[in-house]
Amino acid sequence: MYKNKKYLIFLAVILLFSQSCSEKKQVHPNIIFILTDDQRWDALGYAGNEIIQTPEMDKLAGNGIYFKNAFVTTPICAASRASLFTGLYERTHGYTFGQGNIKDPYIKNSYPVLMKEAGYYTGFFGKFGVQYDSIASLFDVAESYDRNGKFKDYRGYFYKMLGPDTVHLTRYTGQRAIDFINNAPQDRPFCLSLSFSAPHAHDSAEDQYFWQKTGDSLYSNITIPSPILSEDKYFEEQPEYVKTGENRTRWHWRYDTPEKFQHSMKGYYRMISGVDAEIGKIRKTLEEKGLADNTVILFMGDNGYFEGERQLAGKWLMYDNSLRVPMMIYDPRVKDHQDVDEMALNIDIPATILDLAGVSIPENWEGKSLSRFLSGQNPLENRESFICEHLWDVDIIAPSEGIRTKKWKYFRYRKDLAHEELYDLENDPKEITNLKDSAAFRDVMQNLKMKTDSFITVLTKAKIEN
Repeated sequence: MYKNKKYLIFLAVILLFSQSCSEKKQVHPNIIFILTDDQRWDALGYAGNEIIQTPEMDKLAGNGIYFKNAFVTTPICAASRASLFTGLYERTHGYTFGQGNIKDPYIKNSYPVLMKEAGYYTGFFGKFGVQYDSIASLFDVAESYDRNGKFKDYRGYFYKMLGPDTVHLTRYTGQRAIDFINNAPQDRPFCLSLSFSAPHAHDSAEDQYFWQKTGDSLYSNITIPSPILSEDKYFEEQPEYVKTGENRTRWHWRYDTPEKFQHSMKGYYRMISGVDAEIGKIRKTLEEKGLADNTVILFMGDNGYFEGERQLAGKWLMYDNSLRVPMMIYDPRVKDHQDVDEMALNIDIPATILDLAGVSIPENWEGKSLSRFLSGQNPLENRESFICEHLWDVDIIAPSEGIRTKKWKYFRYRKDLAHEELYDLENDPKEITNLKDSAAFRDVMQNLKMKTDSFITVLTKAKIEN
């Protein structure tokens, strides 16, 4: 009797131990997705920029998976953010400025909704960037805000309060993140989405860029080098509707004198450094809460940015200035660092978040999970190309579309199909020499045009089926 009782106790202990081990293996990671506004790929120390100070972003890149060739499929905030939520190309989800609310079938199949349904405690703070009447319903906790257009000066960035103090939106977003982490329930993993308004210029203000006082001394004793391709000829090569469009208008706002250029570039860098400092505070909070070892951090920019190249500013165009962004995934559970050469896209982010959480990825999503890189796989080895497009139809920004492969870039303007551009990216990464009229590349040109048309046909069909 005594031996049987002892044996039963032994079995119970073994079962409890086994259950405990099983539960530990099944613990889902917390996930933080950080998005910046208008940060281009090389506005990052780890990318080789020797001027900008981004130590926290550099740590994420240097200790995680850094995507050397990351792109948005649409170089404008509204459409790109819709793609980040839905895992779909712009041509599929159909959302950009002036479209009203994003369509319910797309937003209700977005990563925030699916993560919440899967039991994650979800939060969002910052610029949502996609029109929807009930943003709060998509998350457990949410606050959507952006630069305040009522103010034509620094108050566009300084109008939110923490206690009795008015603070910069970057500081406000960082603190909201810290509060979310401190108040998250301990019995559920969390998924926190942070969308910083920085380093976006405050367009309606004469000074354009506004940063926190802690950034005043940064870059003050240096001169930012002039932009490449800033000679007149690169501007004159543009079609008339680009030369008179919004890219040129904003160049006058930011870069048309050496003084403006220095002010704008230093302001841009200071605002990125401000976001970097908040990332450091957030990571410190994770450490203090004992959550750092089980929290995955994803980081990227919502689109690229012209810094005066071709005497242009803004984004929107199909050059890599507009399309290429910083992107990294830091998973503390994986010790192997990688610099990935494959083309990663904004539409890959939602699938990556779901995959990290063990949630099924919708079959109609058009991106791929990048989390497989964490286990030594290469989920992008078969990605040969992606379509790049800007479909918002307004007079000041010409809509355009094209295709990018590892070697080639082809694009055209949708209202001027006769204007086409073709670049050999391996030999001409700055996209200087347009090869569209070269007889030697006629077959390449034709092939890329056919691929673009075929890609568009597939996406148009996907939109109809959705």
